[in-house]
Amino acid sequence: MSLIVMKFGGSSVGTPERMQRVAQRIIQTKEAGNRVVVVVSAMGDTTDDLIDQSKLLNPNPPAREMDMLLTTGEQISVALLSMTIHQFGHQAVSYTGWQAGIVTEAVHAKARISDIRPDRIFKSLEDGQIVIVAGFQGMSEEGEITTLGRGGSDTTAVALAAAIKADVCEIFTDVDGIYSTDPRVVKCARKLNEISYDEMLELAHLGAAVLHPRAVEYAKHNNVKLVVRSSFNQNEGTTVKEVAVMEQGVVVSGIAFDKNVARISILGVEDVPGVLAKVFGALANNGIDVDIIVQSGVQGGKADFSFTLSSDDAEKAIEVIESISGEVPYRETTSEVNLVKVSIVGAGMVSNPGVAATMFESISKLGVSIKMVSTSEIKCSCVIAADKLNDVVRELHTAYGLDTAEQVFVGGPQDRR
Repeated sequence: MSLIVMKFGGSSVGTPERMQRVAQRIIQTKEAGNRVVVVVSAMGDTTDDLIDQSKLLNPNPPAREMDMLLTTGEQISVALLSMTIHQFGHQAVSYTGWQAGIVTEAVHAKARISDIRPDRIFKSLEDGQIVIVAGFQGMSEEGEITTLGRGGSDTTAVALAAAIKADVCEIFTDVDGIYSTDPRVVKCARKLNEISYDEMLELAHLGAAVLHPRAVEYAKHNNVKLVVRSSFNQNEGTTVKEVAVMEQGVVVSGIAFDKNVARISILGVEDVPGVLAKVFGALANNGIDVDIIVQSGVQGGKADFSFTLSSDDAEKAIEVIESISGEVPYRETTSEVNLVKVSIVGAGMVSNPGVAATMFESISKLGVSIKMVSTSEIKCSCVIAADKLNDVVRELHTAYGLDTAEQVFVGGPQDRR
């Protein structure tokens, strides 16, 4: 008898018909002789609707009350799913995150799981019940309801799988698995049978939306076997595990991109110790994450450096930099928006020379300028103008031999929670 965690995103349970289909799939897994724990997101657009309602009443609501509000979406899902399973003649019990023993740090909107106490889950499994847990939520030691932020339901599922030592954690979404790139951009993108934790983590950080980075990190740390598959068909999905079998001749596994990129340059800064610490310390203290950082050569004791960040944070970042101009004198700052970051990822890159050169040549062929570059052992990222993104992704996909006529993609918008 296997112990399986099944996670279903909001689009998978977005209508009564889809809810019934999910319930039947869960029952099939149970009837195959497995013990089953299910994690569910809020139905369809429920979370967005709740956020819109809150803004009508208070444009800047307290974080605590937003957590109180948003957790109701998942509670609706688990109750309805449990009722549906009962209607089909099987026993199920629904739990909120805190009833399931999910303990988080005392932070609202983006709490991290600090502990899981699954006694109640084990008791229900011993009683032969299907256990259904609300994703995206938990409770602090102080008794405050919290939410886990973007990708919270994925994280809930993986964390529960680790805590109860599940044999596998299946993430059901509206795509068949992990693709070599977004099939909406490249129609002949191929579905990957396997991918390593490290490759998946890079892809998730770099813009691939199928799995959230925190969930992948948790899976890697706890060696949780992940399978990403569609809730709309019975096709085999993509397995995420420690070491994936490399396809013959394929060095790059996938291409990811991030459309929400801006670049800020600080020009004419004194080349003295501690300058970068002051600048990026101030940005960090204001909750601004930066990505690629590049410093140019020093001339006359002055240096220029640039960094990328989310476009949403660009205006605030400029304000922060201006506020420390007394501590860190500079000649001027410039900013550029409408940028994207396109990245290639593959475990085979480390042992194959010329991978980055192929990327640069492919981008150059399209007459596109590369504004910034960042590399690691298994990835290479380039910042380019946004208007050429799709052309660049298609060119790279072909250049690295990832095109295939055998894969046909069918699916809608990917689940984000």
